[in-house]
Amino acid sequence: MGLLPVVGITSPALITCKSHANPKIQRLNQSTSETTVSWTSRITLLTRNGRLAEAAKEFSGMRLSGVEPNHITFIALLSGCGDFPSGSEALGDLLHGYASKLGLDRNHVMVGTAIIGMYSKRGRVKKARCVFDYMEDKNSVTWNTMIDGYMRSGQLDNAAKMFDKMPERDLISWTAMINGFVKKGFHEEALAWFREMQISGVKPDYVAIIAALNACTNLGALSFGLWVHRYVMSQDFKNNVRVSNSLIDLYCRCGCVEFARQVFDKMEKRTVVSWNSVIVGFAANGNAHESLVYFRKMQEERFKPDAVTFTGALTACSHVGLVEEGLRYFQIMKSDYRISPRIEHYGCLVDLYSRAGRLEDALKLVQSMPMKPNEVVIGSLLAACRNHGNNTVLAEKLMKHLTDLNVKSHSNYVILSNMYAADGKWEGASKMRRKMKGLGLKKQPGFSSIEIDDCTHVFMAGDSAHVETTNICEVLKLISSNLRLQGCVVETLPGDLLNA
Repeated sequence: MGLLPVVGITSPALITCKSHANPKIQRLNQSTSETTVSWTSRITLLTRNGRLAEAAKEFSGMRLSGVEPNHITFIALLSGCGDFPSGSEALGDLLHGYASKLGLDRNHVMVGTAIIGMYSKRGRVKKARCVFDYMEDKNSVTWNTMIDGYMRSGQLDNAAKMFDKMPERDLISWTAMINGFVKKGFHEEALAWFREMQISGVKPDYVAIIAALNACTNLGALSFGLWVHRYVMSQDFKNNVRVSNSLIDLYCRCGCVEFARQVFDKMEKRTVVSWNSVIVGFAANGNAHESLVYFRKMQEERFKPDAVTFTGALTACSHVGLVEEGLRYFQIMKSDYRISPRIEHYGCLVDLYSRAGRLEDALKLVQSMPMKPNEVVIGSLLAACRNHGNNTVLAEKLMKHLTDLNVKSHSNYVILSNMYAADGKWEGASKMRRKMKGLGLKKQPGFSSIEIDDCTHVFMAGDSAHVETTNICEVLKLISSNLRLQGCVVETLPGDLLNA
């Protein structure tokens, strides 16, 4: 959509002089200002509701009426282009051009910042940086918006350089960095920045705390998470629902379900996310019956389950073999709550059948699903084939689905290869290995991690690179010897570790 040519604007100083000279002009200027406000209010309301095309049409109508936009008009439209980027690229560029013609991109800090935000959210970081460099005046919001833009696009080094150049860093600057590292999967770096923020004397708010807890959750850094929890208890936001939800998620992911229960029980206010956290968390930790108790209690307290809730309930049913109850929940989800089943719900049903040994039912479900099964669904059934009598016949039927997938993982091929080998079908095992090689897939070594004194130690299978490898192996030998003296049969340790 094209915009009309710019109507010349009169400088405020000139308006003031003319207004003193002629009261009629003063009333006209006041009327025009009120008209600008009314047009801008309608445009703002439309953009906030995502009705960007209507907002653009309203803006064109505003210009056709000879009414000049103000900085709030531009900010509303630019923010809409950033928040709803689909199909708004041409409009955003036109708005930038119009603002540039009026000098607002360079001389009005709020408009310039809105333009930077629009380009950043659309992934056009170079364009955003050009606007940033062109601006005469910048405030902390301008700097933070540019940092966020770099973080969104994964340019972490540029974000850090921008942060270092800031004349004055505030809480939002630090939080933008921490959140950016978390969202890009650099969780250790996020916690390092969180520590630096505290050292610098900046007090974290609940947003920074949630980012730190998310990093702890993904790392399994329980001790650091406990420290953060203790800090939260002394703050005004200790009852913040989102913080409590993050704590529940942390404790469930670290296997501390009792801590999660305590946080949940003490919550003054709960949301659907709070209930989902305990339902899914307890199910994932094997506390299936308690998970289902929370599922029923949630409905008793008039909370409406969503798709995530049913994923947790179905997972709980599969862990304790409640096949019929799980199938009933699946039907209730569709009929009573009008929730369309997603791939994860079908995956839970496949796992439900598979764990119960009903492999043919699981295969029928995979074949009748309304969407293509993914690697997780196929892997669940393949693992069941291995665990229930090494059923290579059924596993071979699954190969058709595995071939149709754009495979990025080696695990399912390794499972099938090992099944062939266990049955002595060496040609089949060799065929799977060749298939992996042809697809460029390599078996990735397994790894485990342990947190000691706020430091996470990662160990790869057969790895001898850790600085404490020698001591670790000596302790393992000692434990193995003691176990043998007690009559236990100990699995042989990898040769490279024993000889380390």
